[in-house]
Amino acid sequence: MTSHKAIVSGISGRYAVALFELADEAKALDAVESDLSELKAMTAESADMRDLVTSPLYSREQQSKGIAGVAQAAKLHALTEKFLGVLAANRRLSALGAIISSFEKLLAHHRGEVKAEVVSARKLTKKQLGDLEKKLKLAVGHDVAIDATVDESLLGGLTVQVGSRMVDDSLKTKLNNLAIAMKGVQ
Repeated sequence: MTSHKAIVSGISGRYAVALFELADEAKALDAVESDLSELKAMTAESADMRDLVTSPLYSREQQSKGIAGVAQAAKLHALTEKFLGVLAANRRLSALGAIISSFEKLLAHHRGEVKAEVVSARKLTKKQLGDLEKKLKLAVGHDVAIDATVDESLLGGLTVQVGSRMVDDSLKTKLNNLAIAMKGVQ
């Protein structure tokens, strides 16, 4: 396997590499991936969870107890629960989002996948995501893991970014380009 340092870096990278290697050794990559996805969703949806993770006002002990309670309530894998405890003990819970992103990069590399960030005006159906995944696989030549988000300001269409390549086929961009072209005509 390629050196993990080439894929991720910084404090979040070091923690993600440690978690990845422990999960790989314990044959728990899928369980930890699922747990981290759940934590990512919880952090995005809950202001209380965001505060627990990011607020410096909570003491080390409060963060440890709070995150342990979250882990038990969510029935997270023992490895994930211990990892969260280490983050709380080291006052690194604020880096959880970056650690999850780094872990996802490591996992995608391990599986031979390329990550595609897709932003659409409306939530894509499973069929649409499947069709898009097939088309991206043909274009890129690798399996593609899609990270789909919604941005209603796009009005329609979508933007796709794979590595440094980006395709912006949103209605918002088309209208902006048309407005710029119309200004040139006057």
